[in-house]
Amino acid sequence: MTAFSIKPFAIAVALGAFSAPALAQAPATPWELKPDTGYAYDKEGKTFSYKMGTSNAGELLKGAKKVPKGTLFFIGHNGQLYMRSGPYLEGDGKFKFGPDQ
Repeated sequence: MTAFSIKPFAIAVALGAFSAPALAQAPATPWELKPDTGYAYDKEGKTFSYKMGTSNAGELLKGAKKVPKGTLFFIGHNGQLYMRSGPYLEGDGKFKFGPDQ
């Protein structure tokens, strides 16, 4: 198995979460990530999930980075996946970049 970075994993998850049409200030829902599953976003922009084992977990973690708390992933108008660190909620807890903004 080749080395697996957390970045493609996070990107794939984000792509799935933000590919559906946005609803007007719908309540946020947590992602449902499965244990022992890897998520990938390939060079062509396709997403994949892979069943993972534990025999080479050490190799998997080499070069992997934790995603910082407070990170937002989104798809731009150009179809490109982006990530942003920093505030994305208003003081009242509403999404700062919602459709009513």
